[in-house]
Formats: sequence, C-alpha cells, structure tokens
Amino acid sequence: MLSIEKYQQEFIQFLEHYSAVKEPKNLYEPISYILDLGGKRLRPVLTLMTADIFNGGYKKSLNAALSIEVFHNFSLVHDDIMDDAPLRRGQTTVHEKWDVNTGILSGDAMLIMAYQLFENYEAHIFQDLAKLFSKTALEVCEGQQYDVDFETRNDVTIPEYLKMIEYKTAVLVGAAMKMGAIVAEASKADQENIYEFGRHLGIAFQLQDDYLDAFGDPKTFGKQVGGDIIENKKTYLYLKALEFLNQSDQESLIKLFSSDINDVNAKIEQAKEYFVNSGSANATKEAIQLYTNEAFSVLESLNISEDKKELLRTFGNGLMNRTV
Repeated sequence: MLSIEKYQQEFIQFLEHYSAVKEPKNLYEPISYILDLGGKRLRPVLTLMTADIFNGGYKKSLNAALSIEVFHNFSLVHDDIMDDAPLRRGQTTVHEKWDVNTGILSGDAMLIMAYQLFENYEAHIFQDLAKLFSKTALEVCEGQQYDVDFETRNDVTIPEYLKMIEYKTAVLVGAAMKMGAIVAEASKADQENIYEFGRHLGIAFQLQDDYLDAFGDPKTFGKQVGGDIIENKKTYLYLKALEFLNQSDQESLIKLFSSDINDVNAKIEQAKEYFVNSGSANATKEAIQLYTNEAFSVLESLNISEDKKELLRTFGNGLMNRTV
C-alpha cells in the first residue's frame, strides 16, 4: 500500500501521458485544459487504493481510475455550462475560455474517451466495468436533473435532497472504489460492500461540503464561503433549519433565499445565524458522522486484513475532518 500522496503522484504521471493535445486542437485542447486544472483527484485515488487493498496491484487499475476522472471532469464541463459558471478551481471555465459549443462537444468526446479506457482490460473485466459505468453515469445525470429541479421548488424534502446528493456525488465515489475491486478481481460480495462503503462516504463528503460552504475557513476552503447561500441553494443546512424553525422564522428564511440581496455578506451572516440558532448546523455535523459511521460499519463485512480496514477508516476520518 502507498500513501495517498504517492497514489496521487502515480495517477498524475499517468494522466500527463494521456492528455496530450492532438488534432483537431479545438476539440482536444479544452479536454487537456480541464484535466490539468487539478482538484483533489479523490475518485481515481480511491480506485488505485481499492485495487491494492484487494491485492490486484494499483498499476493495473490506472486506466479505470483515469476513466473515472475523465467522466467526472466531463460532468463538470457540462455542469458549468448549465450553471453559466465563470470559474472552475479558480480558473476560467471551458465554455468561457472557448465557447459553449466547444464545451458541449469536448464534453461529449470526454464521455466517449472514458468508455474507451475500458478497452485496455480483458473481456470479462471490461464488461463489468462498462455495466457499472453505464449505471453510474445515468444516475449522475438523474442527480443533476434533481438539482436543477430543486432550484425552482420550495417544497424539497430532506429524503429528496439526500437522494439527489447520492446520485450526483456519492454513486461516483462508490463506483470508483468498486472499479478498483473489479480490476483486482475481488469477490462479488467484496465488490458490493466496497461500493456501499464508498456510497455512504460520498454522502458524508457532500454533506461536509455543504457545511464547509457556510462555515469553512476562507483561507483554506478554496471557494467563496457562502456561495450556496448567495445562489439560494436548498442544502441540507437550509432544509434542516426550516424543519426546526418556528413559522415566522421559516417565512423569513424562505424570503431570504428567494431574493437577490445587494449586500451578500449580510445575507450570508443572516443565513448562518438561522443555521446555528435553529440547531441545523449541529444536525448537519451529526448527519456527516452518521453516514461516516454507516460506511465504517460495512468494513466488518469485507474480506481484508484489519490493517487495511484501519487504513480505510483513517482515510474516511481524514475526509470528514478536512477544511477544503
């Protein structure tokens, strides 16, 4: 087993050989651009680490890890177009740097390229990877649609929100880990259990992201703190606050999240007061811990050594205690 940093280095080295620009440049330059913007590389690292955990050797899983990363970045290119976002990881988004048509076409090419990477595996592994990938990619699209739908709804429930983040974020984390297990030819039971570990961890990860968006340290968070509040996003914090507040405060919070206020800092501070005073902030932290514990409970079913289970626990706790 390697350190997380070493898995990242090995993956980035592999990525650099892959993302060379070829003709037509206007198709492939945006692909290289988005893939080179960095990010946590969380999903490919999970694929490599899982392959090692099941004694398959991380090098054999590099193509699967790259497929996950290419797909993830494809979804970001198209999400940024849908959101009309000017920045991604602090840099100009693809559709702003080039144009919308280029963003759509380069994104389409990335989806195909992600599938193409499975061709480097034997037929039975290819088939299992492709089946998982197709299911996951469709769920990510469903999650994105739920997210879009929620923007115009004031009756979003917490179960609906949790389903949305499961599909939009968590299933890809689960799939990243299961791909490592598939390449390592782990048992079907271990493949399913490591998927469940990743899925629960993915939900906790997104809830932590929601929390950090409001309460993170601007010096370390890497994005504008309060971005979800400015965009009137109905996150877990917001929905829990509505559940706990009295009717008068509920109406005030709904009004705050249905208006564009010029003084965004005042809006952020006001929303955070509702989150803290209602108990929503604490409830969100409890939910993060709950889903992390759900992930850890799956570890007991895995046919791996106690040392490797402890490694996964350490990784999970690291994600939940992050500040970025």
